[in-house]
Amino acid sequence: MKHLHAFGLGAVAALGLSAMTLAPAAAWEPTKPVEFIVPAGTGGGADQMARTLQGIIAKHSLMPTQLVVINKSGGAGGEGFLDVKNSKGNPHKIVITLSNLFTTPLATGIPFNWKDLTPVAMLALDEFILWVNAEKPYKTAQEYVAAIKAAPDGQFKMGGTGSKQEDQIITVALEKAIGKKMTYIPYKGGGEVAVQLVGGHIDSSVNNPIEAVSQWRGDKVRPLCVFDNKTLPYTDKILGDLSWSSVPTCKSAGVDVEYLMLRGIFMPPGVSADQVAYFVELFKKVRATPEWAQLMKDGAFNQTFMSGPEFTTWVEAAEKTHKGLMQEAGFIAAGN
Repeated sequence: MKHLHAFGLGAVAALGLSAMTLAPAAAWEPTKPVEFIVPAGTGGGADQMARTLQGIIAKHSLMPTQLVVINKSGGAGGEGFLDVKNSKGNPHKIVITLSNLFTTPLATGIPFNWKDLTPVAMLALDEFILWVNAEKPYKTAQEYVAAIKAAPDGQFKMGGTGSKQEDQIITVALEKAIGKKMTYIPYKGGGEVAVQLVGGHIDSSVNNPIEAVSQWRGDKVRPLCVFDNKTLPYTDKILGDLSWSSVPTCKSAGVDVEYLMLRGIFMPPGVSADQVAYFVELFKKVRATPEWAQLMKDGAFNQTFMSGPEFTTWVEAAEKTHKGLMQEAGFIAAGN
């Protein structure tokens, strides 16, 4: 099958603020609470990251006002994106993005494109892992794939967040790689997906590490492989002697699928360079805290950071990559 991969996985350098430098005395800062829009359900990776950011900023008094997390998951996140798009010039609203920044408009045809927003920064890239219930006999990805191949089409159930989004795109890629159909069951968020897997209502998921790490610690789920081109660098023990670095790549298991997801920050259109610069600096301060370091370990994130033109260039290329993946999966809405 065609080799699938996300764009820009190796880019690490952070770009300076160039024209968006803070004025020494009259720098902008928030004067009222900042709404932090999460275009996804509660309990998932984006929600967990947003609430961790909220806690870090409050604990270390990094902002003069509060950061208020608001989930707007309707329409595969379209509700949240349209809210920010329609808040032109409002610097007291930011949104955390995942790949539905691209997949939602491509799949639904809603009147939204990432260019309707103002890019601020890439906070990290998120991994995807193939998980099964720990009570199942599958100890490796090879064993699970063999079971899927031996069963009739549609017998094995894959749970994921939403329809025609990241989890289902990966599922289609997995089906093509192994030559067998699965039954994909969409849920509102990664937290619900993890609960369904623990309960045995689905056979597997491709949740992000942070969405299933607590269930792994409790020996309720088992990671089989990571959809990256290299094993994860984190060696802290999670269950017994196992760590994120113990999880092999899916490619090494014969499943030639790779995918990483954006965790980025955008603002409404029409905000000023000083206002963007304020949030770039804010998130740089967040990234220097021990709580952020712990989140990166717990969630096994790729810690790439970008801002300015470098980030915009990355997003432009990532949109093209996602369009290609979705065309291959047959998920593009008419007119896109």
